[in-house]
Amino acid sequence: MAAHLSVIVLLVVNMGFVWLLMAAPIGLRTVRVRATFRAGAESVWSAVSPLGASADWHHSVLTSRVLPGAGNRVEQTYTHLDRHGRPIVRTLDITAAAHTYEARVIDDSALDASFWRDFRERRRISEDGDMVHLTIEQTDRYRGFAFLIFRFFALRREVKALHQWLETGQSKPLRVGFEHPLVQSALALLSTLLLWPFFGLTLDGLMLSALLTLVIVLHELGHMAAYRAFGHKTVRMIFVPLLGGIAIGGRPYNSLFEVATCALMGAGLSAFFIPIVIALHEAGGAGVLAFVSKHAVLVFLLILGAFNLLNLLPMSRFDGGQVLRQIFRSRASLTTGSFFLTLVILAVGWRIGLSSQALLAGLAVFALLSLMGQGGVKPRHRLDEMTGRQRIVSSLGLYSAVALHGYAIIYATDRLFS
Repeated sequence: MAAHLSVIVLLVVNMGFVWLLMAAPIGLRTVRVRATFRAGAESVWSAVSPLGASADWHHSVLTSRVLPGAGNRVEQTYTHLDRHGRPIVRTLDITAAAHTYEARVIDDSALDASFWRDFRERRRISEDGDMVHLTIEQTDRYRGFAFLIFRFFALRREVKALHQWLETGQSKPLRVGFEHPLVQSALALLSTLLLWPFFGLTLDGLMLSALLTLVIVLHELGHMAAYRAFGHKTVRMIFVPLLGGIAIGGRPYNSLFEVATCALMGAGLSAFFIPIVIALHEAGGAGVLAFVSKHAVLVFLLILGAFNLLNLLPMSRFDGGQVLRQIFRSRASLTTGSFFLTLVILAVGWRIGLSSQALLAGLAVFALLSLMGQGGVKPRHRLDEMTGRQRIVSSLGLYSAVALHGYAIIYATDRLFS
């Protein structure tokens, strides 16, 4: 009973965090960053103002030019790539006064105009002797705190780069901070330690939390491999303690097939390990594999199957929901596909002996998760549609992953609890 209660508490905590980060309607919010520089006011202003002579100082800005005959409108080209691998271009409308301005985005080559509807950016500088004070404010409407937090750290990183440029005349990407591999490794370790109490403060509990962290890493590596296969030049993993990991590609999606494949490959890569892990279990205690504990192998197999099968549920925030929305474009077909996939997953739960009350409670939890909505960022142009062959491949891949992870759960539970 205590173990079940711990799992329920962990699930509720995760649901709460996911809702706060991804779906909480927090409305209009302003991110504010302040910095002080020992430099001339005009030097700082020429860099921070899009109308300034040094507006292209940042390493992510390729060009910044005032559009002739268009008032205070500036076109900026960035190193960030659009879905076709071309630099993203944005047009800003500037309202400027003495050492202060407000900007809004009126055109974007990658994102729909609705994304920028509520966005405003204000920058101002003031002098205090030989010191210059810069204040940056960005106001936008948010659902969830994740993007707001991202913008705060992005502005702080920009301020650090501005310090570098003013001192050296160069702006280079900073390999420090939250995304640094050492920081991410430390966060993965922290996540393992935070999960430990939920499984009991014993060696077995530590093994469970460590195996769960390993399963999360393998899952995100699958997403990253898919990004690479579709030509993303940069991919990275962000580890969030308690919540898991997030794989991030180097450009927006180009096609529905790319969306489906990148979402599916989290569980897809893990599925390739299932026959290997089963073979390890069968060979446990024999020959060179004598060091392998059959119990540990089965526990890993159970966690691997359960984590990935839950991710394949047809909920909008889960990988399964992402894949289904690309395969089935009409509401009726999407509902049918989601219903069938849910039945398969419920059948696995019934097969391993979960009570009807537990299955109904699980359905209620996932129904609540589905109320978070699809969200996401709307691209400027529609993504390339799937071909008939791609739909078949994606469908077979999805149901194969469900079948393999379902079998992994059944195989492990039959041997662990028989």
